[in-house]
Amino acid sequence: MNDVEEMGPVDYVVIEFPGSRMTGEAFPLLVDLADRGIIRILDLAFVRKDSDGSVSGLELQELGDEVDVAVFAGASSGLLDQGDLDEAGSALEPGNSAAVLVYENLWAAPLASALRRSGAQLVAGGRIPVQALLASLDAVEGTTPPGGSAAA
Repeated sequence: MNDVEEMGPVDYVVIEFPGSRMTGEAFPLLVDLADRGIIRILDLAFVRKDSDGSVSGLELQELGDEVDVAVFAGASSGLLDQGDLDEAGSALEPGNSAAVLVYENLWAAPLASALRRSGAQLVAGGRIPVQALLASLDAVEGTTPPGGSAAA
């Protein structure tokens, strides 16, 4: 790994695939992000939650022939452990699978490094789900400003 002081923010996502159906359509886009230096994939693992609620890891070859994930073989920094995979699996509906991705935001590394050098630190963060953003925009578009008319 790079010198930690030079790293960008590190995020993780758990992406659920209903019915364990993975098409592989997004994988080339993920590779493109890495190839362009926007992110660095630190860990990529797959889990499945069985109908009885038990969670198990999936090997790349278990994903099926329709998904080419060979490019991700060896994408493991050791950050994810079994406890992390169990926690990710607890968020899944029974019968579904998920990709657990840990990645560094390389695009933000210079800013993050400069902030750290100045003594700044991240004290809060989060994500706004697209559905919440759309609902908020719909609410704004549907309101009439005081003393005015709604924009068309």
